[in-house]
Amino acid sequence: MESIHPAIQPQRLRQLLSRLIDIYSPSGKEEEITDFVHDYLQQHGFSPMLQNVEGNRNNLIVLPPEDETQLVLLGHLDTVMAYDLDDFGHEDLGDLLVGLGAADMKGGCAAMIEAYTAFCSIVPTHPPAALAFVVGEEEEGDGARRLVREYHFPWAVIGEPTSVQPCFSDYGYIEVHITTRGKRRHASLANLVQNPIDTMLRLLLTMSQHIETNRQDITFNIRDLSSSQSGFAVPERCDAWLDIHLPPTAPLGEVAMEIEEIFDRTRSESPDFNGFIRFETIHTGYELPEKGAMADKLKRIYASRSIPWKPMAFPSHSDANILWAAGMKPILLGPGELEKAHAPDESVLFQDVLLAAQVYLDLLVSLAS
Repeated sequence: MESIHPAIQPQRLRQLLSRLIDIYSPSGKEEEITDFVHDYLQQHGFSPMLQNVEGNRNNLIVLPPEDETQLVLLGHLDTVMAYDLDDFGHEDLGDLLVGLGAADMKGGCAAMIEAYTAFCSIVPTHPPAALAFVVGEEEEGDGARRLVREYHFPWAVIGEPTSVQPCFSDYGYIEVHITTRGKRRHASLANLVQNPIDTMLRLLLTMSQHIETNRQDITFNIRDLSSSQSGFAVPERCDAWLDIHLPPTAPLGEVAMEIEEIFDRTRSESPDFNGFIRFETIHTGYELPEKGAMADKLKRIYASRSIPWKPMAFPSHSDANILWAAGMKPILLGPGELEKAHAPDESVLFQDVLLAAQVYLDLLVSLAS
Protein backbone atom coordinates (compact mmCIF):
# COMPACT_ATOMS: atom_id res chain seq x y z
CA MET A 1 0.00 0.00 0.00
CA GLU A 2 1.22 3.47 -0.82
CA SER A 3 2.11 5.85 1.97
CA ILE A 4 -0.75 7.77 3.51
CA HIS A 5 -1.55 11.00 1.65
CA PRO A 6 -0.11 14.02 3.51
CA ALA A 7 -3.62 15.43 3.89
CA ILE A 8 -4.65 12.49 6.07
CA GLN A 9 -3.48 13.01 9.63
CA PRO A 10 -3.27 9.60 11.32
CA GLN A 11 -2.87 10.97 14.83
CA ARG A 12 -5.87 13.24 14.46
CA LEU A 13 -7.90 10.34 13.08
CA ARG A 14 -6.87 8.01 15.90
CA GLN A 15 -7.74 10.58 18.56
CA LEU A 16 -11.12 11.19 16.95
CA LEU A 17 -11.94 7.48 16.78
CA SER A 18 -10.88 6.91 20.41
CA ARG A 19 -13.09 9.78 21.53
CA LEU A 20 -16.08 8.50 19.57
CA ILE A 21 -15.74 5.05 21.11
CA ASP A 22 -15.50 6.55 24.60
CA ILE A 23 -18.92 8.22 24.20
CA TYR A 24 -21.73 5.80 25.01
CA SER A 25 -24.34 6.18 22.28
CA PRO A 26 -26.88 3.34 22.16
CA SER A 27 -29.88 3.82 19.90
CA GLY A 28 -32.21 6.37 21.44
CA LYS A 29 -29.46 8.03 23.48
CA GLU A 30 -27.27 9.64 20.84
CA GLU A 31 -27.41 13.26 22.09
CA GLU A 32 -23.91 13.35 23.58
CA ILE A 33 -22.13 11.94 20.55
CA THR A 34 -24.18 14.11 18.17
CA ASP A 35 -23.17 17.20 20.14
CA PHE A 36 -19.52 16.12 20.07
CA VAL A 37 -19.45 15.52 16.31
CA HIS A 38 -21.35 18.77 15.70
CA ASP A 39 -18.76 20.73 17.70
CA TYR A 40 -15.86 18.87 16.06
CA LEU A 41 -17.11 19.72 12.58
CA GLN A 42 -17.64 23.36 13.56
CA GLN A 43 -14.11 23.55 14.92
CA HIS A 44 -12.82 22.41 11.51
CA GLY A 45 -14.69 25.08 9.59
CA PHE A 46 -17.91 23.31 8.64
CA SER A 47 -21.52 24.37 9.23
CA PRO A 48 -23.32 21.14 10.14
CA MET A 49 -27.10 21.25 10.16
CA LEU A 50 -29.23 19.48 12.74
CA GLN A 51 -32.16 17.53 11.35
CA ASN A 52 -34.55 16.61 14.13
CA VAL A 53 -35.60 12.97 14.29
CA GLU A 54 -37.38 12.77 17.64
CA GLY A 55 -37.16 14.78 20.85
CA ASN A 56 -33.50 15.67 21.41
CA ARG A 57 -32.28 13.19 18.79
CA ASN A 58 -30.89 14.69 15.59
CA ASN A 59 -29.15 13.75 12.38
CA LEU A 60 -26.10 15.81 11.37
CA ILE A 61 -25.70 16.96 7.75
CA VAL A 62 -22.98 18.93 5.95
CA LEU A 63 -23.94 20.02 2.43
CA PRO A 64 -21.78 21.61 -0.28
CA PRO A 65 -22.66 25.32 -0.46
CA GLU A 66 -23.29 25.51 -4.21
CA ASP A 67 -22.16 22.49 -6.19
CA GLU A 68 -24.58 19.77 -7.16
CA THR A 69 -24.33 16.97 -4.63
CA GLN A 70 -23.34 13.74 -6.37
CA LEU A 71 -22.74 11.60 -3.31
CA VAL A 72 -23.28 11.40 0.43
CA LEU A 73 -20.82 9.83 2.83
CA LEU A 74 -23.17 8.32 5.40
CA GLY A 75 -22.56 6.90 8.86
CA HIS A 76 -24.66 6.06 11.90
CA LEU A 77 -23.60 7.31 15.32
CA ASP A 78 -25.57 4.86 17.45
CA THR A 79 -24.50 1.45 18.73
CA VAL A 80 -26.19 -1.52 20.34
CA MET A 81 -26.48 -1.56 24.12
CA ALA A 82 -23.22 -2.10 26.00
CA TYR A 83 -22.39 -5.67 26.95
CA ASP A 84 -20.79 -4.26 30.11
CA LEU A 85 -21.70 -0.72 31.19
CA ASP A 86 -18.54 -0.55 33.28
CA ASP A 87 -16.28 -1.33 30.33
CA PHE A 88 -17.39 -0.02 26.95
CA GLY A 89 -14.73 2.61 26.17
CA HIS A 90 -11.78 2.25 23.88
CA GLU A 91 -8.73 0.12 24.63
CA ASP A 92 -5.55 0.71 22.66
CA LEU A 93 -3.76 -2.51 21.72
CA GLY A 94 -1.28 -1.20 19.19
CA ASP A 95 -2.90 -1.37 15.76
CA LEU A 96 -6.06 -2.79 17.31
CA LEU A 97 -8.65 -0.50 18.86
CA VAL A 98 -11.17 -2.33 21.06
CA GLY A 99 -14.47 -0.91 22.24
CA LEU A 100 -18.20 -0.70 21.67
CA GLY A 101 -18.88 0.62 18.17
CA ALA A 102 -15.27 0.34 17.00
CA ALA A 103 -16.32 -1.69 13.96
CA ASP A 104 -20.01 -0.80 13.75
CA MET A 105 -19.49 1.89 12.82
CA LYS A 106 -17.50 4.54 14.61
CA GLY A 107 -14.41 3.51 12.65
CA GLY A 108 -16.26 4.34 9.44
CA CYS A 109 -17.64 7.60 10.85
CA ALA A 110 -14.18 8.75 11.98
CA ALA A 111 -12.68 7.88 8.58
CA MET A 112 -15.37 9.86 6.77
CA ILE A 113 -14.91 12.91 8.98
CA GLU A 114 -11.13 12.78 8.49
CA ALA A 115 -11.44 12.40 4.71
CA TYR A 116 -13.87 15.31 4.44
CA THR A 117 -11.71 17.47 6.73
CA ALA A 118 -8.55 16.54 4.83
CA PHE A 119 -10.11 17.37 1.47
CA CYS A 120 -11.23 20.81 2.58
CA SER A 121 -7.79 21.52 4.05
CA ILE A 122 -6.11 21.17 0.64
CA VAL A 123 -8.89 22.24 -1.74
CA PRO A 124 -10.42 25.73 -1.46
CA THR A 125 -13.97 24.50 -2.17
CA HIS A 126 -16.17 21.77 -0.73
CA PRO A 127 -16.34 18.50 -2.64
CA PRO A 128 -19.57 17.83 -4.57
CA ALA A 129 -20.51 15.44 -1.79
CA ALA A 130 -22.46 15.67 1.45
CA LEU A 131 -21.53 14.28 4.83
CA ALA A 132 -24.34 12.84 6.97
CA PHE A 133 -24.53 11.07 10.30
CA VAL A 134 -27.81 9.51 11.35
CA VAL A 135 -29.20 8.03 14.54
CA GLY A 136 -31.26 4.94 15.29
CA GLU A 137 -29.76 2.52 12.77
CA GLU A 138 -29.41 -0.31 15.28
CA GLU A 139 -33.11 -0.18 16.13
CA GLU A 140 -35.74 1.23 13.76
CA GLY A 141 -33.66 3.15 11.22
CA ASP A 142 -35.65 6.27 12.08
CA GLY A 143 -32.66 8.55 11.41
CA ALA A 144 -32.23 7.30 7.84
CA ARG A 145 -35.98 7.43 7.20
CA ARG A 146 -36.02 11.05 8.36
CA LEU A 147 -33.01 11.86 6.16
CA VAL A 148 -34.55 10.52 2.94
CA ARG A 149 -37.81 12.40 3.50
CA GLU A 150 -35.96 15.69 3.03
CA TYR A 151 -32.86 14.91 0.97
CA HIS A 152 -32.03 12.90 -2.10
CA PHE A 153 -28.52 11.92 -3.18
CA PRO A 154 -27.81 10.03 -6.42
CA TRP A 155 -25.17 7.89 -4.69
CA ALA A 156 -24.28 7.02 -1.12
CA VAL A 157 -21.23 5.41 0.44
CA ILE A 158 -22.11 3.91 3.81
CA GLY A 159 -19.26 3.11 6.22
CA GLU A 160 -20.48 -0.26 7.48
CA PRO A 161 -17.74 -2.81 8.34
CA THR A 162 -16.88 -4.45 5.02
CA SER A 163 -13.10 -4.91 5.46
CA VAL A 164 -12.72 -1.91 3.10
CA GLN A 165 -14.26 -3.85 0.23
CA PRO A 166 -17.15 -2.34 -1.76
CA CYS A 167 -20.54 -3.96 -1.44
CA PHE A 168 -22.75 -3.09 -4.42
CA SER A 169 -25.56 -5.22 -3.04
CA ASP A 170 -27.25 -5.66 0.32
CA TYR A 171 -29.27 -8.47 1.85
CA GLY A 172 -32.99 -8.20 2.43
CA TYR A 173 -34.46 -8.46 5.91
CA ILE A 174 -37.63 -9.68 7.57
CA GLU A 175 -38.33 -9.02 11.24
CA VAL A 176 -41.05 -11.21 12.74
CA HIS A 177 -42.86 -10.94 16.07
CA ILE A 178 -44.75 -14.02 17.26
CA THR A 179 -46.93 -14.26 20.38
CA THR A 180 -48.48 -17.38 21.87
CA ARG A 181 -51.00 -17.24 24.71
CA GLY A 182 -52.33 -19.65 27.29
CA LYS A 183 -54.12 -19.73 30.62
CA ARG A 184 -52.28 -19.10 33.85
CA ARG A 185 -52.47 -22.15 36.10
CA HIS A 186 -50.58 -23.66 39.04
CA ALA A 187 -47.39 -25.36 37.81
CA SER A 188 -48.55 -28.76 39.05
CA LEU A 189 -51.50 -28.54 36.65
CA ALA A 190 -49.37 -27.83 33.57
CA ASN A 191 -50.51 -30.99 31.79
CA LEU A 192 -54.11 -29.76 31.86
CA VAL A 193 -53.50 -26.59 29.81
CA GLN A 194 -51.47 -25.55 26.81
CA ASN A 195 -48.20 -23.93 27.86
CA PRO A 196 -47.46 -20.97 25.53
CA ILE A 197 -43.71 -21.52 25.92
CA ASP A 198 -43.99 -25.14 24.80
CA THR A 199 -46.17 -24.04 21.88
CA MET A 200 -43.65 -21.38 20.91
CA LEU A 201 -40.66 -23.72 21.08
CA ARG A 202 -42.37 -26.29 18.83
CA LEU A 203 -43.37 -23.56 16.39
CA LEU A 204 -39.88 -22.06 16.22
CA LEU A 205 -38.29 -25.48 15.77
CA THR A 206 -40.60 -26.19 12.82
CA MET A 207 -39.74 -22.84 11.22
CA SER A 208 -36.02 -23.31 11.80
CA GLN A 209 -36.07 -26.81 10.29
CA HIS A 210 -38.00 -25.55 7.27
CA ILE A 211 -35.44 -22.81 6.61
CA GLU A 212 -32.52 -25.19 7.14
CA THR A 213 -34.00 -27.74 4.73
CA ASN A 214 -35.53 -25.54 2.03
CA ARG A 215 -33.82 -22.15 2.25
CA GLN A 216 -30.18 -22.84 3.01
CA ASP A 217 -29.06 -19.44 1.73
CA ILE A 218 -31.13 -17.67 4.39
CA THR A 219 -29.98 -16.74 7.91
CA PHE A 220 -32.63 -17.43 10.57
CA ASN A 221 -32.01 -15.98 14.01
CA ILE A 222 -34.17 -16.21 17.14
CA ARG A 223 -33.23 -12.82 18.59
CA ASP A 224 -35.40 -12.73 21.70
CA LEU A 225 -37.56 -15.25 23.52
CA SER A 226 -39.40 -14.24 26.67
CA SER A 227 -42.47 -15.15 28.71
CA SER A 228 -44.64 -13.32 31.17
CA GLN A 229 -43.43 -13.54 34.78
CA SER A 230 -45.36 -16.42 36.23
CA GLY A 231 -43.62 -17.69 39.37
CA PHE A 232 -44.64 -21.26 40.18
CA ALA A 233 -47.22 -21.33 37.42
CA VAL A 234 -47.87 -21.84 33.74
CA PRO A 235 -47.29 -18.44 32.07
CA GLU A 236 -50.07 -16.84 30.08
CA ARG A 237 -47.88 -15.47 27.28
CA CYS A 238 -44.67 -16.04 25.32
CA ASP A 239 -43.09 -13.69 22.75
CA ALA A 240 -40.38 -14.31 20.16
CA TRP A 241 -38.60 -11.94 17.80
CA LEU A 242 -37.00 -13.38 14.67
CA ASP A 243 -34.41 -11.94 12.28
CA ILE A 244 -34.39 -13.36 8.77
CA HIS A 245 -31.65 -12.17 6.38
CA LEU A 246 -31.99 -13.05 2.72
CA PRO A 247 -29.66 -12.70 -0.30
CA PRO A 248 -30.28 -9.58 -2.41
CA THR A 249 -32.47 -11.28 -5.02
CA ALA A 250 -34.24 -13.76 -2.71
CA PRO A 251 -38.07 -13.79 -2.92
CA LEU A 252 -39.04 -12.02 0.31
CA GLY A 253 -42.74 -12.48 -0.35
CA GLU A 254 -42.43 -16.25 -0.75
CA VAL A 255 -40.35 -16.61 2.42
CA ALA A 256 -42.79 -14.47 4.43
CA MET A 257 -45.71 -16.58 3.21
CA GLU A 258 -43.89 -19.81 4.10
CA ILE A 259 -43.34 -18.57 7.65
CA GLU A 260 -46.97 -17.52 7.92
CA GLU A 261 -48.17 -20.84 6.52
CA ILE A 262 -46.23 -22.74 9.20
CA PHE A 263 -47.88 -20.54 11.83
CA ASP A 264 -51.35 -21.09 10.33
CA ARG A 265 -50.81 -24.83 10.05
CA THR A 266 -49.76 -25.05 13.69
CA ARG A 267 -52.86 -23.12 14.69
CA SER A 268 -55.19 -25.32 12.63
CA GLU A 269 -53.70 -28.53 14.04
CA SER A 270 -54.16 -27.42 17.64
CA PRO A 271 -57.68 -26.29 18.60
CA ASP A 272 -56.37 -24.72 21.82
CA PHE A 273 -53.77 -22.61 20.00
CA ASN A 274 -53.99 -18.90 20.73
CA GLY A 275 -51.57 -16.37 19.30
CA PHE A 276 -50.63 -14.11 16.44
CA ILE A 277 -47.81 -13.40 14.01
CA ARG A 278 -46.76 -9.96 12.80
CA PHE A 279 -44.18 -8.94 10.22
CA GLU A 280 -42.74 -5.83 11.84
CA THR A 281 -40.18 -4.98 9.15
CA ILE A 282 -39.62 -6.04 5.56
CA HIS A 283 -36.60 -4.50 3.82
CA THR A 284 -36.01 -5.40 0.20
CA GLY A 285 -32.45 -6.29 -0.77
CA TYR A 286 -30.86 -4.91 -3.91
CA GLU A 287 -28.05 -5.61 -6.34
CA LEU A 288 -26.20 -2.92 -8.31
CA PRO A 289 -24.03 -3.79 -11.32
CA GLU A 290 -20.32 -3.12 -10.93
CA LYS A 291 -20.19 -0.68 -13.81
CA GLY A 292 -20.76 2.98 -14.51
CA ALA A 293 -18.92 6.12 -13.43
CA MET A 294 -18.95 5.46 -9.67
CA ALA A 295 -17.75 1.87 -9.98
CA ASP A 296 -15.05 2.96 -12.40
CA LYS A 297 -13.78 5.62 -10.00
CA LEU A 298 -13.53 3.09 -7.19
CA LYS A 299 -11.79 0.54 -9.41
CA ARG A 300 -9.16 3.12 -10.38
CA ILE A 301 -8.66 4.08 -6.72
CA TYR A 302 -8.19 0.46 -5.69
CA ALA A 303 -5.81 -0.20 -8.56
CA SER A 304 -3.73 2.91 -7.80
CA ARG A 305 -3.33 1.82 -4.19
CA SER A 306 -2.81 -1.87 -4.99
CA ILE A 307 -5.88 -2.85 -2.99
CA PRO A 308 -7.43 -6.15 -4.12
CA TRP A 309 -10.82 -5.61 -5.76
CA LYS A 310 -13.18 -8.14 -4.14
CA PRO A 311 -16.74 -6.81 -4.20
CA MET A 312 -19.31 -8.77 -2.22
CA ALA A 313 -22.88 -8.58 -0.93
CA PHE A 314 -23.34 -7.10 2.54
CA PRO A 315 -24.96 -9.95 4.49
CA SER A 316 -27.02 -7.80 6.88
CA HIS A 317 -29.73 -5.19 6.53
CA SER A 318 -28.63 -1.60 7.04
CA ASP A 319 -29.58 1.98 6.29
CA ALA A 320 -28.68 1.10 2.68
CA ASN A 321 -32.06 -0.67 2.35
CA ILE A 322 -33.85 2.53 3.34
CA LEU A 323 -31.85 4.67 0.92
CA TRP A 324 -32.41 2.16 -1.87
CA ALA A 325 -36.18 2.23 -1.28
CA ALA A 326 -36.00 6.04 -1.54
CA GLY A 327 -34.40 5.87 -5.00
CA MET A 328 -30.72 6.25 -4.12
CA LYS A 329 -27.84 3.94 -5.05
CA PRO A 330 -25.91 2.90 -1.93
CA ILE A 331 -22.48 1.27 -1.79
CA LEU A 332 -21.42 -0.15 1.56
CA LEU A 333 -17.71 0.36 2.18
CA GLY A 334 -15.98 0.77 5.50
CA PRO A 335 -13.29 -0.46 7.90
CA GLY A 336 -13.69 -3.41 10.22
CA GLU A 337 -15.22 -6.86 10.02
CA LEU A 338 -18.91 -7.57 10.45
CA GLU A 339 -17.95 -10.59 12.57
CA LYS A 340 -16.57 -8.18 15.19
CA ALA A 341 -19.71 -6.03 15.34
CA HIS A 342 -21.99 -6.35 18.40
CA ALA A 343 -19.46 -8.67 20.07
CA PRO A 344 -18.27 -8.14 23.68
CA ASP A 345 -14.72 -7.60 22.35
CA GLU A 346 -15.67 -5.49 19.33
CA SER A 347 -12.59 -4.11 17.62
CA VAL A 348 -11.16 -2.58 14.46
CA LEU A 349 -7.67 -2.44 12.99
CA PHE A 350 -6.53 1.17 12.84
CA GLN A 351 -4.71 0.34 9.59
CA ASP A 352 -8.15 -0.41 8.07
CA VAL A 353 -9.54 2.88 9.36
CA LEU A 354 -6.62 4.75 7.78
CA LEU A 355 -7.11 2.89 4.50
CA ALA A 356 -10.84 3.65 4.48
CA ALA A 357 -10.13 7.34 5.12
CA GLN A 358 -7.76 7.39 2.15
CA VAL A 359 -10.26 5.65 -0.13
CA TYR A 360 -12.95 8.17 0.89
CA LEU A 361 -10.52 11.05 0.29
CA ASP A 362 -9.50 9.68 -3.12
CA LEU A 363 -13.17 9.38 -4.05
CA LEU A 364 -13.86 12.98 -3.04
CA VAL A 365 -10.89 14.17 -5.08
CA SER A 366 -12.06 12.10 -8.05
CA LEU A 367 -15.56 13.59 -7.85
CA ALA A 368 -14.17 17.11 -7.63
CA SER A 369 -11.99 16.64 -10.70
